[in-house]
Amino acid sequence: MSAIRRALCSWSGGKDSCLALHLAMEQGFTVTTLIAMFEEAADRSRSHALPESLVRAQAESLGVELLTPRADWARYEAVFVETLIHARGRGIEHAIFGDIDLIPHREWEEKVCARADVTAHLPLWGRPRPVVVDEVLRRDIKALCVCVNTRWLPQSFCGRPYDRQFIADLPEGVDACGENGEFHTFVTHAPKFRWPIPAVVSGLRSYTGPPEYGGEQFWFADLTSA
Repeated sequence: MSAIRRALCSWSGGKDSCLALHLAMEQGFTVTTLIAMFEEAADRSRSHALPESLVRAQAESLGVELLTPRADWARYEAVFVETLIHARGRGIEHAIFGDIDLIPHREWEEKVCARADVTAHLPLWGRPRPVVVDEVLRRDIKALCVCVNTRWLPQSFCGRPYDRQFIADLPEGVDACGENGEFHTFVTHAPKFRWPIPAVVSGLRSYTGPPEYGGEQFWFADLTSA
């Protein structure tokens, strides 16, 4: 009998981390824990600016533990490694990530995992991006677009369901996976969810990134429980 491969999943709350989790489970990993990084001084996740209550609702629907370490960008890596080390001490030897083909992301993930004696796994790695999009839709992973970068997309895309119509409406040059930071998503239901997450868009807010990162403009959807 093969040994149990206990794993955690680096969790943005979006479609790619969700698909990676599903594939990892199908590959024999026992995913017991999600890690979602949060801002130090606000109830928002670092990656997609999601409220903790809704990210926790995702974990509860999946039936797994949620870890919510908090850090500013300066301490992000150190806190992430500390969290991995803590998980490793509890018998978790593998970490699942949802990156597809961005080499700097993979290098960072492998680096932080090595510091914690954890093995990084990227189930989506090397798949053509259109294949990943089709897999999300084919598996009926339901998601909302919760952030758009206005360099790529107008405000009107923020808050829309991520579906075939959304993809068909994307302007030329915009990646349907959003791998270049064009948009982010929040999953409301998926095959491994025991129940859907009753999230609704209550409003939109604008945000200007810091000058050192280009000062780009974003729109975020304010999500609340229905």
